[in-house]
Amino acid sequence: MNNNAARKLLAQAGPFLGLLVVIALFSIPGETREFFLSYHNFKTIFTQTVIVAVGALGMTMIIVSGGIDLSVGSSIAFTSVVGALLIQKGWGAAGALVAMLLSGGLIGLLNGAAIAGLRMTPFIITLGTLGVGRGAAKWLASNQTVNYEVSPINTWMTTADPFSYALPAGVWVTLALAVLTALLLRSTVFGRHVFALGSNEATARLCGIPTTRLKVIIYALAGCFFGLAGLFQLSRLRQGDPTVAVGLELDVIAAVIIGGASLNGGVGTVLGSMIGALIMAVLRNGSQQMGWPTYFQEIIIGLVIIVAVFVDRLRQGRQT
Repeated sequence: MNNNAARKLLAQAGPFLGLLVVIALFSIPGETREFFLSYHNFKTIFTQTVIVAVGALGMTMIIVSGGIDLSVGSSIAFTSVVGALLIQKGWGAAGALVAMLLSGGLIGLLNGAAIAGLRMTPFIITLGTLGVGRGAAKWLASNQTVNYEVSPINTWMTTADPFSYALPAGVWVTLALAVLTALLLRSTVFGRHVFALGSNEATARLCGIPTTRLKVIIYALAGCFFGLAGLFQLSRLRQGDPTVAVGLELDVIAAVIIGGASLNGGVGTVLGSMIGALIMAVLRNGSQQMGWPTYFQEIIIGLVIIVAVFVDRLRQGRQT
């Protein structure tokens, strides 16, 4: 095996090794070890992974294309408020689902149109959208939580039954979407264009790829994923909260980077992003089991992000 093949194998196996290390860390014999390694705890971890994982599916496309989106948390809050208001007004679960997907897609469409049309950096545009989306969510909700009667949506993320071995519907939906997104990126012309755009936008344009339209489509499609994440957030809280998901964009971006994607674009896998989201969930769950304070959890996750970006820089440096 030559050096290039060895590095490629290590890059692909890196997220799996990271997950094993994190699980091993919290499996050290102690008072919480027995519960941490139980099936029901991992059922909780899988459920806690859903929101970040669904957001990471959309973020993977964006980062692979060479972009970034800081408005994820605000989009999730906004769409969850939209869904709660519609259910409150008598809309069914299906109607609320469609409306949340469309509202998330609309935010992504506006992001993509501004980035591609105004030729501004994604960081600045989505930083602005972060504030606009959060403010709009508070305005729609009259700056308070939006409560509603019982809805089928409430059961999609529940882990309330300690004797049930069945995973919530949200976990299965996330797995199905991960498979479909992986096929979209790896087995379609659209996916090849996304990687080409992230690798070298100028070259992609010279090859006839409509880069402006492609950016708009990527951000709009990612926005639909963020809208779905908002639906699962609504299912988890059972109310629309305009203040929810503050800082969640960091978890989503971290999951994608930990999974092996490059902030320079052109590199990334759906599987890696899913493992990255799972690593984030295990870190939070394990920290809670150990009784570590919230600020310590944030320090650990921040250090993990720094290490992941540093490893990415090393990998990019060796390739150049």
